[in-house]
Amino acid sequence: MDKRFFLAVVLCAAVVVLTNVLFPTQRKAAGADSARAGVVAGATTPAAGATAAAATPAAATPAAATPAAGPVTTPTVAGAAPADSTTAAAAAAQAAPEQRTTVTTPRSTYEFSSVGAAPVGITMADYRETHSGKDGALVQLARPSAPMVKYALVVRGDTVPLDRTAFQVVSTPTAGGAGTLVYEGQAAGGTVRIAYTFSPDSYAMRVRGRVDGVPTPAFVLATLPNGLRAAERDTLDDQNHLAFTVKPVRDGATGIPFGKLDPGQRKLEAGPLTWVTSKNKYFLFGMLAPAGAPPFAEATVTGGARTGKRASNASMGVVMPVTSGAFGFDAYAGPIETRRLAAMGREFDGANPVGGFFQPIVQPFAALVVKVMLWLHETLKLNYGWVLVIFGAAMRLVLWPLNARSMRTSLKMQRVQPELQAVQEKYKSDPPRLQAEMMKVYKAHDMSPFSALSGCIPALIPMPVFFALLFVFQNTIEFRGASFLYLADISLKDPFFIMPLITGVTAYLLSWIGMRGVPPNPQTKMMTYMFPAMMVMFCVNAAAGLSIYYAVGNLAALPQQWMISNERAKNLPSSPDRSAPVQGSPRQSGARGRA
Repeated sequence: MDKRFFLAVVLCAAVVVLTNVLFPTQRKAAGADSARAGVVAGATTPAAGATAAAATPAAATPAAATPAAGPVTTPTVAGAAPADSTTAAAAAAQAAPEQRTTVTTPRSTYEFSSVGAAPVGITMADYRETHSGKDGALVQLARPSAPMVKYALVVRGDTVPLDRTAFQVVSTPTAGGAGTLVYEGQAAGGTVRIAYTFSPDSYAMRVRGRVDGVPTPAFVLATLPNGLRAAERDTLDDQNHLAFTVKPVRDGATGIPFGKLDPGQRKLEAGPLTWVTSKNKYFLFGMLAPAGAPPFAEATVTGGARTGKRASNASMGVVMPVTSGAFGFDAYAGPIETRRLAAMGREFDGANPVGGFFQPIVQPFAALVVKVMLWLHETLKLNYGWVLVIFGAAMRLVLWPLNARSMRTSLKMQRVQPELQAVQEKYKSDPPRLQAEMMKVYKAHDMSPFSALSGCIPALIPMPVFFALLFVFQNTIEFRGASFLYLADISLKDPFFIMPLITGVTAYLLSWIGMRGVPPNPQTKMMTYMFPAMMVMFCVNAAAGLSIYYAVGNLAALPQQWMISNERAKNLPSSPDRSAPVQGSPRQSGARGRA
């Protein structure tokens, strides 16, 4: 059978497998996030379960005290053993009530706990949960009863958890987040001070700390959130994107999906590290080593328990050196928004690595595609649906000359094929002569043995862009909730399957027009139907925006395909004998050595 038949079978199998891998069947999630606690902007109040007569930046008068923090988890690093001070820290936490301090900036609302001196809630002012409908609640990053970060002090091989240590509020920011929130507490026989400074109109905050009165060397172990709260309509898809990202100083960023970690599996990410993140589909919490300061020493990743077969939890501990009593990091807690990530510096715009095994190839294309679309959106003042229409048509126009050259090369190959077959038949027993005569045929038609390959290259150029868009739509928050025509969200699959069908129809028209004037071939005819069917199968579970881009590209290519098809029809040989010389060939005299 023809090789193209087997190629078609392989392509079909690849589409089926890739579709199942990239877009797994969605089942109902087992256990949704519980209701979120209310946040009062600008207030410093006792936490739920703790009662206080008053709360001030400096002190509080307790009436009852119930720790709000969950069970103690003792992080270890570099073989360090848990210290006996865990019990003392828990007792100290019970001696004073937990105080919640809320800081509001134009972009976010942060809620901090005095037990652990850490943020326990972060609410996005500009983003709403899509699964709650049009009037959904504001997106919150922290999961219930899980702080955004937990600290531990590592001294002389002992790890002293600070997430149950009672800190006192030394100072608080003013309205709008101006100023610094400062906590101070006692641990490991010394004093620990942690200060948070907020950036107006930004999702970043500056975290700096001091450790005094403890033996050296000392380290601070910071534990990232074990996952972010789901905020998307498709909660399972959001869960599938849960991952950590690490950026070594000398290498590119690497993603660590929760699904790749077995429960209890420990993995060391050797330093030095520039930054680390915990992310879901559209949001992340990142810790960056301060510019000019020592990088993070290392990080340890541990797989968490699974919900059924799905990994919804994992942990990462980051080791920060305490230098001259000081430690710190810059934090980003917000959307995976390309320009804001880039503004953080330190190559933080790579915090969302895409492409998997093909990341070195796909990531640059994805970054370029996003930049072009953002530019079109801002320049033309159009929504992203129309931006995709313009982008798809523009891609075809830019590639028009290359595609025309490719198609004309294909026409020349069709004309020269009968002559090549005749030469092969005549000199099949004399390989040196066969090679020489075939080169004469190619030269007579201004071609070379590599003409077929060079003619295929232009057709491959759009593929990196297509695959880049596939990953772009999975994580680019700019497309989240973008509507177009009847579609409420082009980042989600088409619920009515209209765009995938349009894509399939336009792909069929493109193939059907391209086959006009081509000698009958069962395998070629089969591909005319098979390729459009493959595209429909693929686009059914892909983002609707991907179907928009591909359908528009097909429509824009129809005029060129029609012109080349007519050109092919005019140059068809008049004789039914395909082995006869091609009439009207520009260099018929060059067909030498015929039988």
